[in-house]
Amino acid sequence: MNADELRQRLIRNFDEATLAPFSRPPLYESRSARLSEGTVAKKLGASVDVMPPGKRSCPYHLHHVQEEMFIVLEGRGTLRVAGQDVPIRAGDVIHVPPGPDYPHHIVNTSDRPLKYLSISTQEEPEICEYPDSGKYSAWAPGFQARQRREASLDYWEGEP
Repeated sequence: MNADELRQRLIRNFDEATLAPFSRPPLYESRSARLSEGTVAKKLGASVDVMPPGKRSCPYHLHHVQEEMFIVLEGRGTLRVAGQDVPIRAGDVIHVPPGPDYPHHIVNTSDRPLKYLSISTQEEPEICEYPDSGKYSAWAPGFQARQRREASLDYWEGEP
């Protein structure tokens, strides 16, 4: 395998990545690129996100299996975590373990763009909860479901 082929399989440059726009007014807006897609990565995923002032890229959530890390590359903002607002800035490395103790999301509370890397384990199956809306998502290869806790069925529902 030559150096060009190895580069294609192993390396992505976040400054050269094509950022796809996402918008769900009024709160959510970002431009992002999944950096691990098309690589040989099996257990880690990475993406780069750029959020305009006053926006967030995803709802407040927690993972039951996946661990996440965020590296703030440019700008300032707020990490909403465990019900608290924690200021963040360029150079910060944020560690979020799985489990119910650290629901989180990043909000750009500044007047300039906020750019960060997201790194996470890609473990499946996974359950992700959204405390603000009472939803949860469950997914595994070939399976995905979204529901509210109060809509859960009894274990024996529909069974003979």
